[in-house]
Amino acid sequence: MKGVLVIGAIGAGVYFLAPASVKQALLNALSGGAQSGQTTSGSSGSACEASPTNGKACDFSRAVLASTEDVWAARFKQGSLPKYGVTPPSTYTDPTLVVFGNSVSTGCGNATSDVGPFYCPGDQKLYIDPTFYDVMEQRLKAPGDFAQAYVIAHEVGHHVQNLIGATSVKPAGETNNQTSVRVELQADCLAGVWGHTARASLKIDDSDLKEAVTAAHAIGDDALGHSKSSDYTHGSSAQRIRWFRRGFDSGDPGQCDTFAVAKYAEL
Repeated sequence: MKGVLVIGAIGAGVYFLAPASVKQALLNALSGGAQSGQTTSGSSGSACEASPTNGKACDFSRAVLASTEDVWAARFKQGSLPKYGVTPPSTYTDPTLVVFGNSVSTGCGNATSDVGPFYCPGDQKLYIDPTFYDVMEQRLKAPGDFAQAYVIAHEVGHHVQNLIGATSVKPAGETNNQTSVRVELQADCLAGVWGHTARASLKIDDSDLKEAVTAAHAIGDDALGHSKSSDYTHGSSAQRIRWFRRGFDSGDPGQCDTFAVAKYAEL
């Protein structure tokens, strides 16, 4: 899928003000323990400096990315990943975070903020306009710091898929939309694996989990207005919640192999 944008959140900022343990733990990690996110995550200064709110959103996004890097570096070293014809690398390659405003040029082509957060396999970068956090809160009714973190972790899930070859799999007899649903549900599950692994360090509680589940529901194809399942590209709200919870409850990337489900209707 090189050269194709992987739209992970909705297909088509703002830092939430309510205090929460996840937000504080992530910001603490940014300023202290999770150094990798600072050194490998690039961002466009103009978007981050556009307003104090954008600056906080950029800090938060970098901190989430740093946490995912810690989790996936350990997982790749352990070798506990689904296999797609080749052995996954034992060393995790960190993606780069690009924060932009309005539009951006990527290794997969030009894109605007309208597409939401996305991952480009061509340059191994995650792109996000921080105003998307406004969209989550106001339009999608999915507020909360862990809801935001889920979206970023989902995009990182696409990066993991790219590294292990999952984005190259095309089940026989399936439409492109059906294959896309498998890809997106696996990314949801991988986001859940991150949440499971980071639960202790980030003090994730039931209210945080509810935020992520609410976000997963809000960006299901049916919730976004697609009445025909043949038009789905990301999965229904129920599917997205189920696969996220599968990763979160098990903490096992091996449980995230959506391509191992023989019948599409059973996803």
